[in-house]
Amino acid sequence: MCANCGCQGDKTTMVDLQTGATMTIGVRHAPDQDHDHLHHGHQNHRHHDHHADVGHDHTHDDEHGPTVNIVDVEARILAKNDTLAAKNRAWFAGREILALNLISSPGGGKTTLLERTIRDLANELPIYVIEGDQATAHDGERIRNAGAAAVQVNTGTGCHLDAEMVSRALPALKPALGAALLIENVGNLVCPALFDLGERAKVVIFPVTDGEDKPLKYPYIFHAAGIVLISKIDLLPHVDFAIADAVANVRRVNPNASILQVSARSGEGMRDWYDCLRAERAAAQQAAFA
Repeated sequence: MCANCGCQGDKTTMVDLQTGATMTIGVRHAPDQDHDHLHHGHQNHRHHDHHADVGHDHTHDDEHGPTVNIVDVEARILAKNDTLAAKNRAWFAGREILALNLISSPGGGKTTLLERTIRDLANELPIYVIEGDQATAHDGERIRNAGAAAVQVNTGTGCHLDAEMVSRALPALKPALGAALLIENVGNLVCPALFDLGERAKVVIFPVTDGEDKPLKYPYIFHAAGIVLISKIDLLPHVDFAIADAVANVRRVNPNASILQVSARSGEGMRDWYDCLRAERAAAQQAAFA
C-alpha cells in the first residue's frame, strides 16, 4: 500500500508494445514481517522535500503491543524507492540518456504533446516512452503509431509510477545510447510529486483548461518541477485563463522552474520545447562525465 495515498499497486502489469509480451510486476507496498520489500519513493532529486504529517503520533497500542508507526513505514518506503531511483539514474548516466518524467492532471495533453514531439524530432532525437496508466494500452499504441518504441505500464488501482516500475520496463524498452526517455506518468497531480523515478527533471503539463490557480492548489508538484509547460494555448480564445496570473502562481511556489507556453495542436511554442529538450539532453550528457 502506498503510504501517501493508500492506493494498491499489486496488480501492476507491463506490456512490451513492440512484441506484445505481457508480465505482472509484483510490487509490494507494505512492510513484510521479516524483510523490507517496500518499493515506493519521494520527490524529484532536485527537490528533496518530504511532507509527512510528523505532528501526529501514528503509533497505537493494542493488546498485542504497539502497531506499526505510519511515519516510520513511510520513511522506509521512501528510502527503498530512493535506492532504486539512484540505480535508475546511474543507469541513465552510464548511457548518456536524458530521462524526463511528464506529469499532469487527467486529460492534460501529455500524450498529444509526446506524439507531436516524436514526429517532429524523428530525424534528430531517438525517443523512447514508458507510458503509465491505470488501465488500457490506448495511449501506448498512440505513441507506437507516432513512431517511438514504448512500454505500457498499467498500475491497476495505483495512482502513479515508481522507480521499480521504471527499472522493470527498461530491459524491454532498451533505449539507445544518448536517447531521450520520456516517462508519461499516470494522470495525477498529487502522488507523482513525491516519487523519484531517477529522472533528470519532472515536467508538469499545465493546460489552460485547468485554471490559473492549479499551482496554488497543488503546490508540491509545481515545486518539484524543473519545467512547466503551459499547454493547449490554442484554446486561449475559448477559455477564461490569464497567462500572466498562471505564470505568477507558478513562480510563487517555484521561482526556478523553466516556464514555456505550447500548443501541440497548432505547433505554437513547440520550438521552445524542442530547444529545451536539446539543452537538457546536452546537460545530461555533460553530467555523465562530470
